[in-house]
Amino acid sequence: MVQQLSDAELEIMKIVWGNPEEVTLFPYIMDGLAAKGKPCQKNTLIVLLSRLINKGFLSAKKIGRRNEYTTLVSETKYQTAQTKNFLDKIYEGNASGLVSNLILGDLLADEEYEELKKLLEKGNGQQ
Repeated sequence: MVQQLSDAELEIMKIVWGNPEEVTLFPYIMDGLAAKGKPCQKNTLIVLLSRLINKGFLSAKKIGRRNEYTTLVSETKYQTAQTKNFLDKIYEGNASGLVSNLILGDLLADEEYEELKKLLEKGNGQQ
């Protein structure tokens, strides 16, 4: 089971997931947080990275004086797990309730509605 992340941990993982390189270095994460307007103290980031390692989201490999971080849980896997958790908690597992709320609550832009419609048709084997 994929654990839930705190907001701060999720911000870090978004930076790591968005890195085109296979491994992510500490300065890359620091710079990424600063660029998002969420600068972090070095010690705080070390603690958060340690938590992500303990939760099984990252692995760390020490190379000289630096750590190289590698993702162990993909962004898609995390999103899927959190979506399922949300569906179970809020809609008692009823996906149509969520979609209905998105449509009837006017929470989708026209382009998103059309994209969702195409995905649903494709999922039914229709083109």
